[in-house]
Amino acid sequence: MNNLAVKCRPVWLALGLLFLTACSDSAMPEVEALVYEQARPLSDFSLQDQNAQPVTKQTLLGQWNLVFLGYTSCPDICPLTLAKLKSVYNALHADYPLQIWFLAVDPKRDTTAKRKAYIDYFNPDFLAVSGEHKDLFPLVRELGLIYAISNSDEPDYAVDHSASIAMVDPQGAVRAIFKPEFKQGSVPLINAKLLITEFKQIADYYQ
Repeated sequence: MNNLAVKCRPVWLALGLLFLTACSDSAMPEVEALVYEQARPLSDFSLQDQNAQPVTKQTLLGQWNLVFLGYTSCPDICPLTLAKLKSVYNALHADYPLQIWFLAVDPKRDTTAKRKAYIDYFNPDFLAVSGEHKDLFPLVRELGLIYAISNSDEPDYAVDHSASIAMVDPQGAVRAIFKPEFKQGSVPLINAKLLITEFKQIADYYQ
């Protein structure tokens, strides 16, 4: 009996190593993005796109989504980020069903026509969505993002908003947050190349 146990030990050891290897293969790859262990389902919402068409949670379903907050009067972060998202979309959409969302959080100035002209410059297939603050703010909060508008009466007021990008899965739940890089002397912007790489890792893991 002892001899049998000794002889079988390498076999059990090999099986154990195989099992551990299989487990490690299924582990979530290490990424710099904030990935939620449990996806965060979004509540339903009612907004409008740049063509004055209704947009709800149903619009998120069936494809991956990257959601970025901003406003059309933004001098730097918004146009630079949307340019990066254009390259991200071009690199991914052939292999992954993907929608890019520009969530305009300055509805007072960001009219339907203004949003359409703005987003068409980057890609007319992107969504430029907005609505009243009472509808915008709950969605933004559930996305894990934030914005704030000053009470200034000046026409050229600024809007503070997250520079991060939320990744929403095909079931309409927040799966990850891609954070911007902060470099001295520069505005915070996402790293497009890193986002493309990590998007693939996350999407492949959860598909």
